[in-house]
Amino acid sequence: MGDSTRAPTAAIIVIGDEVLSGKVEEQNARFLVRELRKLGVAVRRIEIVPDVPEEIAACVRAASATYDHVFTAGGIGPTHDDVTIASIAAAFSVPVVRDANVAATIRTYSGDRFFERDLRMADIPEGANLIYGDGVAHSRWPVVAFRNVYVLPGVPSILQRKFAMIRDRFAAPPFFSRAIYSREGEGAIAHVLDQAAADFPSVAIGSYPHVDATDHKVLITLDGRDDATVAHACAQITAALGPAVVRVE
Repeated sequence: MGDSTRAPTAAIIVIGDEVLSGKVEEQNARFLVRELRKLGVAVRRIEIVPDVPEEIAACVRAASATYDHVFTAGGIGPTHDDVTIASIAAAFSVPVVRDANVAATIRTYSGDRFFERDLRMADIPEGANLIYGDGVAHSRWPVVAFRNVYVLPGVPSILQRKFAMIRDRFAAPPFFSRAIYSREGEGAIAHVLDQAAADFPSVAIGSYPHVDATDHKVLITLDGRDDATVAHACAQITAALGPAVVRVE
C-alpha cells in the first residue's frame, strides 16, 4: 500500500434483495466509483449480494484480503433483513457488541420515538473503529470501519453524507486521462492499440465502440498516474491513427 506508483484499489459490495429484485434502482456503487476515482482510488470489483449472511461474509472476507479498501452499502438498521454488521463480524470471526455511546445517542435523539429495536443500530463488530468525521462533515452518527471495510447505509442521500465524513482518508495521487475519437472501427485500429499497450504498460488503454455516434466509431481512453507518460502514449496513438482521428480530449 506504500507504493506511490500503484493506485490504491477498492471493492464495492452492494447488499440487498431489493436491488437484485429490481425494486430499488442501484445508485450507491455509481456514486462511490465516481468519488473514489476523483480521489485516485481504482475500483476493481463491484458485487451485489442478497441479504444472506453467509454470502455477505464470504464476499467481504475475500474482498478485504484482496483490495486496499472495501465499502459495503446497505443492510444496516433495526429490521430483520439488516444483517450486514453480523455478517462482517462473522467474516472475521469476532462477536457483535453494542457500543454504549452510540446506544446513548440513539436514546437521546429518538426521544418519544424511541423503540428498543433501534438499539440494533448501535451494534458493531468487536474491535471496529467508529469514525465521526471532522469539521463540516462531523456527525453524531459514526461510520463503522472494521480493518479495511467501511460500512455505509443503503439510502443514497445518507450514504453520500457518510462518505463525505471519511473521503479524505482515501486521497491518493490523481489519475490523468486522455480521450481519442476514431472514425475507423476497432478492427482497423487494433494493431495501433496493441503496440501502445506494449510500449506503455503503466497506461490503461480502453477501446469502446460507439455505434450510435455520428462523427466517430470508437472512443479510445488512456488513464495513468503519470501525466507525461499518458501524453506520450496519446501522441503515439494519435500519430499512428493519422486521419482516423476525429479529435483528442
